[in-house]
Amino acid sequence: MPSVRLDSYVLDTLMPDLVLHDHQPSAFLVYLQLAHRAGRRGRLQVSHRDMATMTGLSKSAVQAAIRALSRRRLIRSTRQSATAVPEYAVLRPWRR
Repeated sequence: MPSVRLDSYVLDTLMPDLVLHDHQPSAFLVYLQLAHRAGRRGRLQVSHRDMATMTGLSKSAVQAAIRALSRRRLIRSTRQSATAVPEYAVLRPWRR
């Protein structure tokens, strides 16, 4: 089974910030899944429904998590059109 590397910042700072402060554990789960699936490339095209299946969350919980992560500038979402599947760039603002 392949392993996943995480910056210590993700567990030490980001998790408590999203889960305890923002009361958004779903945002933390979605961020972890996006970071894992995006890999080194840092980009991933995935629908809300597929992300819900991957995380075990509801589609509306995924949508709320995406909004929270975008607002906090932890991901960037782009679409070719209003109905296209979004492409997410996983951002790591603590790395400069």
